[in-house]
Amino acid sequence: MSRISLIHQAGALHSYFPASEIIRKGERELIWIGHITPTPLSDTYRMKLHYKKGESIDVYVLEPKLALAAGAIKLPHVYSTPKQQLCLYYPKNNEWHTGMFYVKSLIPWASEWLYHYEIWAGSGEWHGGGIEHEEK
Repeated sequence: MSRISLIHQAGALHSYFPASEIIRKGERELIWIGHITPTPLSDTYRMKLHYKKGESIDVYVLEPKLALAAGAIKLPHVYSTPKQQLCLYYPKNNEWHTGMFYVKSLIPWASEWLYHYEIWAGSGEWHGGGIEHEEK
């Protein structure tokens, strides 16, 4: 598994999301800010993906602020409710690695997470799977 260079990641992101903002600092860091609409009936979400070499990759919902389901005190399956930092894969199972394109892994996973979030926000039941863990 060789790492996909950040210039190639940026090119793929621009190809799939031409209106998005991409900041790349050589091969050390990449930030993508763009919009995702999980289904035709869904809200549109402004997202941020942040990769820093040697650290984990983080995905956030920037807007709108995610509402909690009735009676809930935190968002399901996130690393941080206040930061709206999504948990999209289980690192110990190597479900994601730097040899995967963001546009074919993390961004579709974020869209799927948002789809399940919308169902949860209305029903209070999380159907998105995942492994329970504490927030960071």
